Amino acid sequence: MTKKQKKNLIRIIVSAVLMVVFIFIPVDSWMRFAMFMIPYLIIGYDILIKAAKGVIHLQPFDECFLMSVATIGAMIIAVTGHGDYVEAIAVMLFYQTGEWFQSYAVGKSRKSISDLMDICPEYANVETADGQKETDPEDVEIGTVIVIKAGERIPIDGVVISGSSMLDTSALTGESVPRSVHEGDEVISGCVNGSGVLRVKTTKLFEDSTVSRILELVENASSRKSGRESFITRFARVYTPVVVLSALALAIIPPLISLLISGQPHWAMWIYRALTFLVISCPCALVISVPLSFFAGIGGAGKQGILIKGSNYLEMLSKAGTVIFDKTGTLTKGVFEVTEICPDGATEDELLLLAAAAEQYSGHPIALSLLKRFNGRSELPKAEDVSEVAGKGITARIGKSFICVGNSKLMQDNAKGFVPSDKSGTVVYVSRDGQYIGHIVISDIIKENSAKALKELKKTGIRRTVMLTGDSKKAADAAAQKLGLDDVYSELLPEDKVRLTGEIIEKSGKGEAVVFVGDGINDAPVLTEADIGIAMGAMGSDAAIEASDIVLMDDDPLKISTAIGISKKCIRIVNENIWFSIGVKAICLILGALGFANMWIAVFADVGVMVIAVLNAMRNLIQKKK
Repeated sequence: MTKKQKKNLIRIIVSAVLMVVFIFIPVDSWMRFAMFMIPYLIIGYDILIKAAKGVIHLQPFDECFLMSVATIGAMIIAVTGHGDYVEAIAVMLFYQTGEWFQSYAVGKSRKSISDLMDICPEYANVETADGQKETDPEDVEIGTVIVIKAGERIPIDGVVISGSSMLDTSALTGESVPRSVHEGDEVISGCVNGSGVLRVKTTKLFEDSTVSRILELVENASSRKSGRESFITRFARVYTPVVVLSALALAIIPPLISLLISGQPHWAMWIYRALTFLVISCPCALVISVPLSFFAGIGGAGKQGILIKGSNYLEMLSKAGTVIFDKTGTLTKGVFEVTEICPDGATEDELLLLAAAAEQYSGHPIALSLLKRFNGRSELPKAEDVSEVAGKGITARIGKSFICVGNSKLMQDNAKGFVPSDKSGTVVYVSRDGQYIGHIVISDIIKENSAKALKELKKTGIRRTVMLTGDSKKAADAAAQKLGLDDVYSELLPEDKVRLTGEIIEKSGKGEAVVFVGDGINDAPVLTEADIGIAMGAMGSDAAIEASDIVLMDDDPLKISTAIGISKKCIRIVNENIWFSIGVKAICLILGALGFANMWIAVFADVGVMVIAVLNAMRNLIQKKK
């Protein structure tokens, strides 16, 4: 608890004890009034001050004003002998108790989000000629070598140039299992180095690093209100003055009618009913629980490594009916790997050695995947007379042999016995001295959780899953078949993706949201076009993260169904709180106006309902991991 929460809890306990003790002390009427004023002022002085300030600033219609008028009126009625001081104190006491619960609940929600703020490192160990120097991360340039010791946070995104370690990524991704990193691996800021020492070459400025982007997203999230929040705010502005005027009418009109009919106005009875009406009508439960529900939902998502930029996006996500995916880097790892070696007139090792030797001077992803698979099995022979054939591949002389490595077009011109492969993925063909000797299949590996993610989406109620990719039709169809996607569109340019997304949105059901999930710079326009854009945050491009509405910090597509589940649970809880609050208040208002509800029922209708709604809203912080 905070100091303020502890102080208010002490006030509540002291006031409650004094109220109970004073009930049993027999004193005269004025002494009794003075005695009960002590716990009343202890528990209610701040509410009275806020109400007075509201009146002074001509903005009186809030819950503080309602509580003040109701309790002061109840005290006056008690002085005249028609009521009880305990009722007035109890109203203020239980109201403050409800406020304490609300403050504690917001604190818990805020903590789950503010934990993300702790990922910001205070310094970076910059490697210099004289050793290391602690430097403000904002002053570190791209290409600088920094040293991260065991237990320190990575301050800036970069690539490991020496060392190996286990990284704690829980603050970013919500995952408790550490991630292993070695030389050549990319690392993102905000992770904690668990063991060993890492030397990292920075690839971004601090302001562009993952940690800075996260902090900006968190800071801006509360400014984007959902439709339900905006409605409740507008509702309270109209509702509060209406109920104040209704209470005033209840206190004046019936007594005047009674005076004209029977000569007995019964002022005390009707004023007591009006005060009860005021307490019941206080819109605390709605005004507090609805924003808190969304706030807790965003906090619960943050615990799972899902950053939602505003409650409006959380609300929209609950309506998702179609999810569109990019392929490379979203459903696949975006890393090419050799998946199959198919020799035809040579051994597997020989085929791989010749292909890797020919490609050893290239920086193309295909070449890098061949070299990675070869991985120093033996020393690569020197390649001479290396020549790139535009759009076809590479030719080179290795030893006494003339080697061609490339696509089917290169083979048709240079290889006898060539037979095109029907394998999916990128196929690299190899010939030696004009004779075809086999091919190597290189594929973009599907992420471990992609297939499971699509199955989970169907369970959450997603009607249709689509993949839009610039990859070849063969590779796209193969991936779609493995994953079980409903539709796939391949060989697309960025503008084609935008066009197709727009068409899908037009054809989607009424009130149904279309979600696009991507990670690349070319996905940014589509992320903006879709009703909800979800970006991969760990290795995704800055443009995609900026254009998106939701960011998955660990690039795990399984988190999409988690996010949808969180949004649907949040909206369900919001609707429960709205209907419960309005329903109970409507019944109690009628009973209060007719004289069947006293102050104790009013306290339940106000504070009791608020506490129940707040506790219900807190359920959004509890989210199951899949």
